[in-house]
Amino acid sequence: MRKRRPFVRLSALLGAALLAAGAFAAGDGKQDDHGSAHRFAIIGHGAADGGDKRLKEALGDNDGKDVAFLVLTGIKGAAEPCSDKLYQQRRELVDAARRPVVVLPAGSDWTECRNSAGRTNAIERLNRIRELYYGEPSALGAHKLSLTRLSTSPRFRSYAENAHWSVGKVLYATVNMPADNNHYLTAAGRNSEYEDRLVANRFWLNRLFTIARRDKLEALVLFSEGDLKAFSQPTGLRALLRSALPENDGFAETRRQVLTLAQKFRGKVLLVDSGRIAKGVKPAIEWQGNVGHLSVGAQAVEVAVDPANRVLFKVDKGTGGKKEDHPKAESQKTGKK
Repeated sequence: MRKRRPFVRLSALLGAALLAAGAFAAGDGKQDDHGSAHRFAIIGHGAADGGDKRLKEALGDNDGKDVAFLVLTGIKGAAEPCSDKLYQQRRELVDAARRPVVVLPAGSDWTECRNSAGRTNAIERLNRIRELYYGEPSALGAHKLSLTRLSTSPRFRSYAENAHWSVGKVLYATVNMPADNNHYLTAAGRNSEYEDRLVANRFWLNRLFTIARRDKLEALVLFSEGDLKAFSQPTGLRALLRSALPENDGFAETRRQVLTLAQKFRGKVLLVDSGRIAKGVKPAIEWQGNVGHLSVGAQAVEVAVDPANRVLFKVDKGTGGKKEDHPKAESQKTGKK
């Protein structure tokens, strides 16, 4: 028995080595499948205004095999009913998409909803949307994409619409900040939903930037419906004045937080939203330092991402898409487009 022990140990070592090699190869194959260079599509709010047909077309027009995922902003138009039937109907339509679809709630999906008595029904409708669209740890569509939701944190179990995922060296995340001033209500005593969500989003953004710094990622991309108006933030001494920004600015605190965290991050921070753009204007990325901003309005746009290229993000396809060049080094030095 003693003479056979070296052979047994050697066999075990060889077996472990083969298993490790197989795991390493499998890991390499998985990395090759995802790759670092990729594309994503953003469908701005308004795609659903034309009903099921328009939304189906928007999803189909941007589901090429080279698209890693789609972000859909909003599931219904402002004039459509806030009914369970419509929510379910749109869910089935999104499920039929060939590429992974991450759904980002828009204000028209919940903030503008009213009950039969004409009173706001926003919170109840948002909770219903959460049940229908955010109950799984993955994106919708035929091809699954694993997501990490804010709802995995015990303190913020309700906020499943906030999710993050990564492709290569880029971290992507959704943040529930609807248009029309982030659902900030001026009437006294009616801002509890806004204030609670503000706390959740603050925690979420801190976590995202911590991950990006810890993993030394190339970029962090944040999707929201509402435009943070990041480049309107006062700087220098003016930033210290309380009168520098209106008190009823529902994006003010989040805007300051994002810009502060971006200063401590060596990579790029790209803010993508459905902010209004002038008629005939093609969506384009504007840069100031390491912060970029892309508003797509109601258009559908594809963005090419290549960390190995001098141009990290390039808007180059979609409805009204525009090719543009923003060298990373140059944009960081000049702070210009």
